[in-house]
Amino acid sequence: MVLPRMPSLRAKREIGTALSEINVTPFVDVMLVLLVIFLVTAPMMQSGIGVDLPTAETDTAPAEEGVTLTVDADRFIYLGPSIININLLERRLHEAFAGKPKKIVFLKADQSLPYGYIVDILDIVKKAGIETLGLIAEPKPKSKESRQ
Repeated sequence: MVLPRMPSLRAKREIGTALSEINVTPFVDVMLVLLVIFLVTAPMMQSGIGVDLPTAETDTAPAEEGVTLTVDADRFIYLGPSIININLLERRLHEAFAGKPKKIVFLKADQSLPYGYIVDILDIVKKAGIETLGLIAEPKPKSKESRQ
């Protein structure tokens, strides 16, 4: 009886161990580049809607439960982050508050807008059945005399 010949250790190494380890260096390089890109671009992505708010001595920060309605200097109206037409404002407010017990809207309006235009928007908000409407303003910088 003839025994089968065992392959040599060298032949076994050439056949089975070509890709036994994964090289993670390129993966780490790509991840570091992506991290740097995200760190550089993240502050640019957090810009909000540009509104020059009027100033007031009292703090007027909106509560978490309401919806923010923003009107910029070009009379573009934003309900949250999305822009809407003034003709659709009442309908969108109805949709936003459908089934909610509290209806609260916070208005951020540019100080250069005419008073009549703000009143038109307030009228639409009231027609939509909003119970509470708050106006948001920037706090006035405190002078040195008032700090002492």
